[in-house]
Amino acid sequence: MERALSPDLPTPRSATLLRRLHAVVGEWLRNARTRRQLAELTSLQLADLGISPSERMREISKPFWR
Repeated sequence: MERALSPDLPTPRSATLLRRLHAVVGEWLRNARTRRQLAELTSLQLADLGISPSERMREISKPFWR
């Protein structure tokens, strides 16, 4: 007996794609947030973390998707 797919329920493949999309967008949001926070740190805070000003600039210059 063949089961008809309901249009209201995602197929296993589309559910997997939705989960992956959700994960990717979450990663992009984290990247943007942490880079914004990194940009706001003072030089003393950077030194405490062992991050040079040039390392900070290199990181905050990246697009959110990388």
